[in-house]
Amino acid sequence: MSKKIAKVVKMELPGGDAKPGPKLASAGVNMAKFCTDFNAKTADRRGTVVPVIITAYEDKSYDFVIKTSPVAGLLLKAAGIQKGAANPKAGKVGSITRAQLKEIAEYKLPDLNCEDIEAAMKVIEGSARNMGITIKD
Repeated sequence: MSKKIAKVVKMELPGGDAKPGPKLASAGVNMAKFCTDFNAKTADRRGTVVPVIITAYEDKSYDFVIKTSPVAGLLLKAAGIQKGAANPKAGKVGSITRAQLKEIAEYKLPDLNCEDIEAAMKVIEGSARNMGITIKD
């Protein structure tokens, strides 16, 4: 017999540094235990935003799935900038190389809706263009 699901919550937490708080209280799980488990699994991703899907069960147990970091954060970090352009058509705020683009695409491939690395690169390139980041060859 499977456990009965009470709630499924999607949130973004700091890697290796999750703390109990109102975000986690809404999930209905043991916050201290979740934070310990989450921080242990994401210790290598400290300083980045880590999306997580928490499935809380009625018996107060939980499962969680860790996703790859958001593309925007990865692009900002690769370009060495704080934020994207307010108007990406009028101004460019930074640039990344084709190699950096491929590295980001390889990292994000499991969470993207595409089959190969070339398609993933096009998806990431579109996000970069919308942020005012140019791609150098």
